[in-house]
Amino acid sequence: MYRVLVVEDEEDIQDILKNYLTAEGYEVTLAGDGVEGIMKFHSGKFDLILLDVMMPKIDGFGTCELIRRESDVPIIMLTALDDEEHQIRGLDLKADDYITKPFSAPVLMRKIAAVLRRTHKEESQQEIYYRGLKLDLAAHRVFVLSGDGTWAEPELTQKEFELLHVLLINKGLVLTRQKLLNLVWSEDYFGEERIVDTHIKNLRKKLGQNYITTIRGVGYRVDKENEKQSYS
Repeated sequence: MYRVLVVEDEEDIQDILKNYLTAEGYEVTLAGDGVEGIMKFHSGKFDLILLDVMMPKIDGFGTCELIRRESDVPIIMLTALDDEEHQIRGLDLKADDYITKPFSAPVLMRKIAAVLRRTHKEESQQEIYYRGLKLDLAAHRVFVLSGDGTWAEPELTQKEFELLHVLLINKGLVLTRQKLLNLVWSEDYFGEERIVDTHIKNLRKKLGQNYITTIRGVGYRVDKENEKQSYS
């Protein structure tokens, strides 16, 4: 089941969106402004965000910019501002779509489905390749290309595998320890954040190469293929 975060300050529109999304089989979380939206985003894993533009505290543009600093989760912006300048601003902030109010709820549901189909292709693939590393998602196995051209298979725990998977599908993005805890250990985990550091250390040792960059004081990142790998 896809999880959708709705960030909208008008309660009547919240109700309409929740009713339609629930009827389509989505799990819905509501937030009434940008600040609450950021908090809800950090507290769970979402497949898509519906984001109003004109909101108190932090508007939709500011909220989108903050989310994009750490995630490529699909974002559809909803707004009464239908001029070209505001649409371009939303798209420049890497929103996936921009829907003006008043909108047709059935059309919006189809746009949501289209965005999810497009953006979840990488997550649905059976294998991920990255710099001599291969993840077989179906078999839950990892292979590392050795210098002699053969594939070695280190034995990873379930959490190590899931942690590596999350980092790889978010290449180029810095994921905080708390975000990694939410994604891998679930939002119900109340243990120490340092468990992430321990698993990263074990991953580096088992893989034999440092695919994971430490961003000191923030979290961890796997660089994109065309970026120079750091070894901190």
